[in-house]
Amino acid sequence: MPTLAQPTRARATPLTRTINVRIPVGVFDQLDELATATARTKSFVTVEALSSYLQAQSWQIKEVQEAIVEADNGNFATADQVNAVFAKYGA
Repeated sequence: MPTLAQPTRARATPLTRTINVRIPVGVFDQLDELATATARTKSFVTVEALSSYLQAQSWQIKEVQEAIVEADNGNFATADQVNAVFAKYGA
């Protein structure tokens, strides 16, 4: 008796967007070398590098935004707190 074909499940592909950027030749050459050495595509290496950079830098934006909210609310260090920090570092 012939078997019925099982329905195939479509693999979910992540949503992506395309951007075009101009990069220095030296950076492109490094990207190409790394992609070749790791058997990855230049797109894969680029996304990994960009993701790492964004993750590493995002904390700065968050901290600055939180500090602005605190300052707008009048939350500042007292003179005693400032002096304690200066004393801690010998300033």
